[in-house]
Amino acid sequence: MKKVAIPVTRGLLSENFGQCNHYELFVIDNGLVRSEEIEIPPKQNMAGLPEWVVNKGVTDIVVHRIDKNLIKLFSPKRINIFVGIPIDKPRNLIEDYLNGNLKSNQQIISEIID
Repeated sequence: MKKVAIPVTRGLLSENFGQCNHYELFVIDNGLVRSEEIEIPPKQNMAGLPEWVVNKGVTDIVVHRIDKNLIKLFSPKRINIFVGIPIDKPRNLIEDYLNGNLKSNQQIISEIID
């Protein structure tokens, strides 16, 4: 079973991870969405987000942009981060995830790494 988190602003994938209105969490089992929920993270600093995500049982995160320091905080938590994903509706993104069609924008990945 997987639990995928997508940060959302105005109904679309947020441009920057951690700067969103809420997270849509999708529970995936045997290649199907079994449930969806909306979670609003507590107001805290960015360094607290990895622990909050772990406590929600998240295994994968879909993001457009993310601070490279946050990636370092997620690394020991064994959470997969799909970076550089084009902004779209969460439902479209989860369908791409299920079908193995999430495509990262290499320019965004390069910006994060540099």
